[in-house]
Amino acid sequence: MENNEEKKLDEEITLKPKMTLVNGITVIVGSIIGSGIFVSPSGVLKYTGSVNASLLVWTISGVFSMVGAYCYAELGTMIRKSGADYAYIMETFGPFLAFVRLWIECMIVRPCSQAIVALTFSQYVMKPLFVECEPPDNAARMLAVCCIFILTFVNCYDVKWATRVQDIFTYAKLLALFIIIAAGIYQLSQGHHTHFTFNNTKSEVTSLALSFYSGLFAYNGWNYLNFIIEELKDPVRNLPLAIAISCTLVTVVYVLTNIAFYTTLSPSEMLNSKAVAVSFANHLFGPFALCIPFFVAMSTFGAVNGVLLTSSRLFYAGACSGQMPEILTMIQAQRLTPAPSVLAMAFLSLLYLTVSDIDALINYVGFATWLSIGVSVLCVPWLRWKRPDLDRPIRVNLFWPIAYILCTLFVTVVPMVATPYETGMGILMILSSVPVYYLCIAWTSKPMFLRTAQRSATVFLQKLLVVVGKSKKADV
Repeated sequence: MENNEEKKLDEEITLKPKMTLVNGITVIVGSIIGSGIFVSPSGVLKYTGSVNASLLVWTISGVFSMVGAYCYAELGTMIRKSGADYAYIMETFGPFLAFVRLWIECMIVRPCSQAIVALTFSQYVMKPLFVECEPPDNAARMLAVCCIFILTFVNCYDVKWATRVQDIFTYAKLLALFIIIAAGIYQLSQGHHTHFTFNNTKSEVTSLALSFYSGLFAYNGWNYLNFIIEELKDPVRNLPLAIAISCTLVTVVYVLTNIAFYTTLSPSEMLNSKAVAVSFANHLFGPFALCIPFFVAMSTFGAVNGVLLTSSRLFYAGACSGQMPEILTMIQAQRLTPAPSVLAMAFLSLLYLTVSDIDALINYVGFATWLSIGVSVLCVPWLRWKRPDLDRPIRVNLFWPIAYILCTLFVTVVPMVATPYETGMGILMILSSVPVYYLCIAWTSKPMFLRTAQRSATVFLQKLLVVVGKSKKADV
């Protein structure tokens, strides 16, 4: 008994590698397949104008994400730190650009994405109760709040619970999509392919770029496993395997799902539907149509969990580097979860639920995401030049990161012409990181009263949440 107590005393409070290859695949697939495939089809069609052009955008978006994931595999196995993009930029370009990336991801991209997915969850849950009309907006937002609260508790309580939720709901969402795909294959066999044309295709470059915003939004999440690499077993083997399997699976499923939708729904029906999968099911499944919103709700619920699970580790990684409040470095003493980071992510997501326009949110996320991911991929050729000595278990051909960076410039620069307001808002939100960096991080000689107040707040929250700093000895 005494030996067990001594062993416990010697253990460090730190994040443990508990995730297997299957967990890694379900984290990526579960994070990618959320609201995007059920929200974005109409957005892609709106900017492409034709069914065939929209299918090309879905395919290219999948390939684009695979190339990015391939580059991240080199970075993730070379720099094995939680935080992914943030850790890579910190290693390559230093603390200022790393903080800008941290700010974009923590303050804009992640909480905004989680708010979108939670809203989609609530709309699909309520859809069977409001068949003839749209669910009340306030009720949908309150249900989204409940979704975030429940998953915040799960992620604070146990990493195994969070990964188990991720596994179960990933299988459920794949089942829902396979049902839709099977129905689409049956429809094709019956000759329902009249909508597959290039008629009305838009040729404007700005429309094409905006269509990729919607398509790429649906694939957002392919890099999420890199954020929790410290908790992944055998990352050199499992990270690239999980990325390759997940991205290929999702691309195939997305393209086939869109084909299935268009076997039954006309372009005008697609554009006018806020719940595409429900409209599809109502046409084909009769009394069994209610099973689709149920499965879609499970899909988006799992996606909220995936975003929360991975995003909280980014807060944690930033805090460990001294670029976020110290409390976010703390780990719950009994449960060994980064509870303060989980709570911070949940709080910001709740703030974004007050924004009324989901399309505007997608545009904010799209601009900020692809700009910062492009900088992260730039780390691959830069480190090849500056740090050829680093151990690289995976070594990508430099053609791929260069091609990815050029494509990223296209999808970030061109939409500035078409959506100057949303782009301008995105730029302002990014630039807001500059004064924060100089006031909170670069300014090291703060007055004593500020440092005392900060320390008192940290101690208060530490006691309230029962959390301790990383590498502190566990109490018996």
